[in-house]
Amino acid sequence: MAKKLPHPGDTPAADLPPVVRPAKLRQLGFDGSAVDRLDFLAEEVPVALVYNGISHAVMMASPADLEDFARGFSLSEGIIQNAAEIRDIEAVPHEKGIALNIELASQRFHQLKERRRTIAGRTGCGLCGLDSLEAVARDLPKVAASTTVHLGAIERALEALPPAQLYNVQAHALHAAAFADTDGRLLLVREDVGRHNALDKLIGAVIAAKIDPAAGFALITSRCSMEMVQKAAIAGFPVLVSVSAPTAMAVRLAEESGITMLALARQDSALSLTHPNRILP
Repeated sequence: MAKKLPHPGDTPAADLPPVVRPAKLRQLGFDGSAVDRLDFLAEEVPVALVYNGISHAVMMASPADLEDFARGFSLSEGIIQNAAEIRDIEAVPHEKGIALNIELASQRFHQLKERRRTIAGRTGCGLCGLDSLEAVARDLPKVAASTTVHLGAIERALEALPPAQLYNVQAHALHAAAFADTDGRLLLVREDVGRHNALDKLIGAVIAAKIDPAAGFALITSRCSMEMVQKAAIAGFPVLVSVSAPTAMAVRLAEESGITMLALARQDSALSLTHPNRILP
């Protein structure tokens, strides 16, 4: 289940910044009223992903679950093919951000250097730094798992997700990506100010927990864009449920890669878009 949220303002392990910070705000009413109150704001921090001493990407991210982020990003970006190719991960705070030092196996690092590119990432960007149109159209594995999920399980997961978003409950500014089993029980929840980061963190958490991605379904609180489908396909999620709308390209990619996509998922309905055979009434 989702981890317990530290008290806002506390400093997490390794002297990393807090995920949410207390802030004094003034709420202005359109009737002319003004109320001072204490609230919480989500922190976003530059996180440099450094492979064997060489900076590869800088992403704006929430300073939580960074080891999961390292694993998930490395897999979804094609830097590794399995978790064993990462020898060590260390998050090192700096004055202007966090260096996420990742030690790769020598062969993987050699391959990374061959295609190395530096990405200046932003919260809403999932394709920053690609240097050619061909790089957008990645070869995706075919997700052929015969997983089936009852609509009731999806309904249970949707109901359980909002209170499990422990950071978002306070700051109201973080996306979530979750993994539920076929009964709709949430096994993992990861949050981040960036929707791509949240899904990368979930992928990394699934890897670390040695969970079979075909043993359930992924649930995201953001819109379902093509990058989200790419990450889901590489991770091997057979079913991807989004509470928001998809893009047309995302639907095409889901169809081609064998992913069952549900979108605009609410507690009373969901839009079935691709491979509906995995969804049982």
